[in-house]
Amino acid sequence: MVAKAHDAGYDPILVVGEAQAIRPWASVSKLTVGIAAMRAVTSGDAFLDDLVGPPGATLAHLLSHASGLGFEASDPTVPVGTRRVYSNAGIDIASTYLSGGDHESWINDTVLAPLGVGARLRGRASADVSGTLEDMALVASELLVPRLLSHEANETMRTPFLPDLDGITPPFGRQRPNWWGLTPELKGTKQHWMGTWPSSSFGHFGRSGSLLLCDPTTNVFVVATSTEDFGPWAVALWPTWVDAMRAEALS
Repeated sequence: MVAKAHDAGYDPILVVGEAQAIRPWASVSKLTVGIAAMRAVTSGDAFLDDLVGPPGATLAHLLSHASGLGFEASDPTVPVGTRRVYSNAGIDIASTYLSGGDHESWINDTVLAPLGVGARLRGRASADVSGTLEDMALVASELLVPRLLSHEANETMRTPFLPDLDGITPPFGRQRPNWWGLTPELKGTKQHWMGTWPSSSFGHFGRSGSLLLCDPTTNVFVVATSTEDFGPWAVALWPTWVDAMRAEALS
């Protein structure tokens, strides 16, 4: 689906496939953690500089993959704030800190139910939301035209944290710099799955073949779920496909 966000939700421009099929979002789930985290920060229940995780790491480090933790808890670590290392473990630790360990209720009650979607988290906060394409479109709309967050909190969420950090975006290789916000990946100067979208574009993709990409310069977004897991097909297809979808929306 390619669509345009507005204050009341979104207007679909092109929808292909089964928009109401419930499918796993995989790592696109992380964006719901970002929204929930910024709601906690806005309410004063937490602060981005709270010390959480490895010694010296903060909540912001965890949310932006800058804590030094590896992909999973058992993987090698690097010093905090020295490299962008994509980490499921870091997102799960942040969620545990903010939710008191009840990841599912926290995400479902703080983000998904208030957005009026049927998608739900069942499992890890970093990877286990399942829902429809229409549900994902409402999350994308919230990221572009926020209703649950203030505009200031939304902007903080999609502003590069430690913008000079290099790192690898699996499997697209090393990015110099590798911009990341507080859960969204930011395009910046990267040449990868986001195609030629503007540098301020942001989003996420998942191992399930899911994808969410937003252009804040036009409020256009594209979302996708899949019956086929991420693989070489996605690496080859997505850069040109997202460009074609944006062109369709702006034509």
